[in-house]
Amino acid sequence: QVQLVESGGGLVQTGGSLRLSCAASGRTFGMNAMGWFRQAPGKERELVAGINWSIRSTYYADSVKGRFTISRDNAKNIVYLQMNSLKPEDTAVYYCAAGPSGQYVYWGQGTQVTVSS
Repeated sequence: QVQLVESGGGLVQTGGSLRLSCAASGRTFGMNAMGWFRQAPGKERELVAGINWSIRSTYYADSVKGRFTISRDNAKNIVYLQMNSLKPEDTAVYYCAAGPSGQYVYWGQGTQVTVSS
């Protein structure tokens, strides 16, 4: 089993920044894919950013390209999501996810991000 704990959410004004952290523990060996999803009220959960350590690749949704950066500290088993130039439409619950390459099977409990206009 893998446990994921997110932190760093909160309330920020438009144009502000937040950094989310996701600490992974447990049987993390082989968890090459880690990502951040978000779900806004009434909307489906969407993948915002992902990082695959085994193939050294990253993915960003078009809506966050140039504003969000995902990174991973392998030594600490932490993945970060630096969010800059935040917009009200970024308001959502953000979830950390992890799994073997190509699939996410473990999920965190979520952290609320609210961007005020």
